[in-house]
Amino acid sequence: MRTFFPSESCKETHLNALNPQSWLQVERGKLSKVSPHSPSSLESLIKVPDPPILPFFKPVDYVEVLAQIHKELETCPPNERPNLYLLQFQVFKGLGDVKLMRRSLRSAWLKASSVHERLVFGAWLKYEKRGEELISDLLSSCGKYAKEFGLIDIGSELPSVADASLPDGVMMNRNYLSGTVSFRIGDEKITCDRQKMAALSPPFRSMLNGCFLESISEDVDLSKNDISSTGMRIISEFSLTGTLPEVPTDLLLEIMVFSSKFCCEKLKDSCDRKLATLVSTRQDAVELMEYALEENCSILAGSCLQVFLQELPESLNDERVVELLTSANSLHRSIMVGAGSFSLYCLLSQVAMDLDPASDKAAFFLEQLVDSSENSRQKMVAFHMLGCVKFFKKEYEESERFFEAALSEGHVYSVVGLARIGQIKGQKLESFEKLSSVISNYAPLGWMHQERSLYCENNEKRWEDLEKATELDPTLTYPYMYRAASLMKKQEVQDSMAEINKILGFKLAVECLELRFCFFLVLEDYQSAICDVQAILTICPDYRMFEGRVPASQFQTLVREHVPSWTTADCWLQLYDRWSAVDDIGSLSVIYQMLESEAAKGVLYFRQSLLLLRLNCPEAAMRSLQLARQHASSEHERLVYEGWILYDTGHCDEGLTKAEESISLNRSFEAFFLKAYALADSSQDPTCSSTVVALLQDALKCPSDRLRKGQALNNLGSVYVDSGKLDLAADCYINALKIRHTRAHQGLARVHYLKNDKPAAYEEMTKLIEKARNNASAYEKRSEYCEREQTKIDLEMVTRLDPLRVYPYRYRAAVLMDNHKEKEAIGELSRAIAFKADLHLLHLRAAFHEHIGDVSGAMRDCRAALSFDPNHQEMLELRSRVNSQEP
Repeated sequence: MRTFFPSESCKETHLNALNPQSWLQVERGKLSKVSPHSPSSLESLIKVPDPPILPFFKPVDYVEVLAQIHKELETCPPNERPNLYLLQFQVFKGLGDVKLMRRSLRSAWLKASSVHERLVFGAWLKYEKRGEELISDLLSSCGKYAKEFGLIDIGSELPSVADASLPDGVMMNRNYLSGTVSFRIGDEKITCDRQKMAALSPPFRSMLNGCFLESISEDVDLSKNDISSTGMRIISEFSLTGTLPEVPTDLLLEIMVFSSKFCCEKLKDSCDRKLATLVSTRQDAVELMEYALEENCSILAGSCLQVFLQELPESLNDERVVELLTSANSLHRSIMVGAGSFSLYCLLSQVAMDLDPASDKAAFFLEQLVDSSENSRQKMVAFHMLGCVKFFKKEYEESERFFEAALSEGHVYSVVGLARIGQIKGQKLESFEKLSSVISNYAPLGWMHQERSLYCENNEKRWEDLEKATELDPTLTYPYMYRAASLMKKQEVQDSMAEINKILGFKLAVECLELRFCFFLVLEDYQSAICDVQAILTICPDYRMFEGRVPASQFQTLVREHVPSWTTADCWLQLYDRWSAVDDIGSLSVIYQMLESEAAKGVLYFRQSLLLLRLNCPEAAMRSLQLARQHASSEHERLVYEGWILYDTGHCDEGLTKAEESISLNRSFEAFFLKAYALADSSQDPTCSSTVVALLQDALKCPSDRLRKGQALNNLGSVYVDSGKLDLAADCYINALKIRHTRAHQGLARVHYLKNDKPAAYEEMTKLIEKARNNASAYEKRSEYCEREQTKIDLEMVTRLDPLRVYPYRYRAAVLMDNHKEKEAIGELSRAIAFKADLHLLHLRAAFHEHIGDVSGAMRDCRAALSFDPNHQEMLELRSRVNSQEP
């Protein structure tokens, strides 16, 4: 198996020269092997890259920062709110919460105090929602239109320039002069109304009514002022009417330059507005932006910028656009975007980094972001991001300078960049000491110990730091990967697999799947290897292995040669077995294989989307759902998938409409199931349960496979339980279990509990635990049917299996508080809050702080929690109560 892995020499090979066949010597049914007695080979083959330096704002105490932002939002002037919401967005980005990131951007957009800020944040939201155009189309088909982030008429948002007026004393009495004046341009004369022309600007007023020779002349030569006779006639007409006629762009530009030269502000404003209406393409915007910046035309500049932003990210592949935006000085930025310079370059920097984090354009935009920073918090964000990009570009001296600047502004996480650069320079001990200083000066976090582990003198100390990192933040993937790889190199196979499975049990990280794939190759377990690589390709179809050098699809092709082929019937049996065992990754693999041969792909992509939602991969799930729609075999099937797309994006009523349209065409299981699901979620009428029951019964009468019928029976049982019909519910769950819908054990346990039979409920959940591969939720549910000691044991198991589940922390904290161990109770919650940003944890900790009289701690947690949900009623009440106690 040695040839499966890239050697050290391969790492410097050009990408196009890499050939997986040279790593995987493929003969029919045979692979070359790594001897079990060659640990030195494994040492070089199984490598875990250092954890990445994250280019995000990562405060040491995100709760304190969110609380401070919320406090400022309550009292600050309206014009400061958008940038505060932008900072809140940066915090949520560092926490990895996409939903909250979008909400903060939307708040910034809604609270924008200028048209430029609305333009930037609207474009940003559009960029974040790229790929969701189908949802807008589907909403339109339901009669619901949402053009929130369309083009803005910038001219209509900005005030017009008033007529220039000067005191009458400035004019001289020239009653003996004609009321007209002729402007000579070349051989032509343009006759104008002297006083109307004088009213255009102070320079014209002085020229025609002041103390100059032209003031007593009826013939003024303007031949050397870059204006054509045609242009002068239009200016004359404008002096009389105050409006510009429809004229070619070139002529408008000529008039605009002239008006700027002679300070004709109203004429210039009219040109500015007229030119802005002519910007419709990127080519228009590129050509006109330079004029706009040179002549200080903010409406035209804003209109050009709007085109660039609406076309993100494609517009940043246009070097002309990049040059215009990265070469702007402070005046140009003010012309383009007013006071919104920081938000603009935040957006442009993010897009550029999404395209290529090691690109020159990313660095140029971040340099503009640094120049646009106005306060310490903005500076630390800008400096850190620029330090990261310079590091990715291997410009280490520059990178070090920016990381130091970010650190001096208070961004402690930037020490990671400084430590890496120190290691590159051979200063490993200094890097270790930097992290040790941070650990001793701040409340330690998982990333601090993870980073320090890279600079430890020996493996024992490194292992200790990584164990501490996992204790403080069990969501960090690197410690599990390092430990698993180390154990595999020692040929401690069982422990190695157990270690990597720990993280994959609650966090489906593709880099961990890749490492386990490598382990399976070493063990020559090709069936398991192909399962993992197919799961990787389902989540990230373009994923590249071995630090981005080889497409995962190539390995999938190569490994497939060494596993038995399954017939369609085999695949369905495998899917049924794995679905019943709650083996979601295994189920994904089977569906991936079926999609390569099955004709009816729509239903398979739909099943895939259900699994991906269970595995907390919402983006991949939506992609699969859209593919299901694309491959639907009929109109009524397509309508069902459209209904689920709308439902999953929060448009429940529209999803219900699609279900009804589908039923009108064909009475299918999926259409009835969707309608029942959407109705149960959207209706506030308690009597609707009878309708939901009828819909699910209609669904069960329609043809479908046992996987879906088991789900329908399970849902029907839940409705019966909520309606108090426990015997009917039990029948549904038992029938679901007969067709191996394993999750029905949980519903049946609930029925036993409601019938006051806790031992039977406990036993039922034990059966689920024994059958399900992913069973953290089953342990959590069983804990409700135990005595206190067993409850504690079950919840400890939940935390070991899935440390992201918050109920165990809340339960343990409540027990400690009941036992008057207030400090320990708050500590239990704080331990989870450090790595899991959760409103319920913050709510409970705030209540505990209030209980012990820590008003400032309670208020901090209230404010931070309201950053997650500003309308959370219980938090608002608690905040109000705590607020009344503040001195």
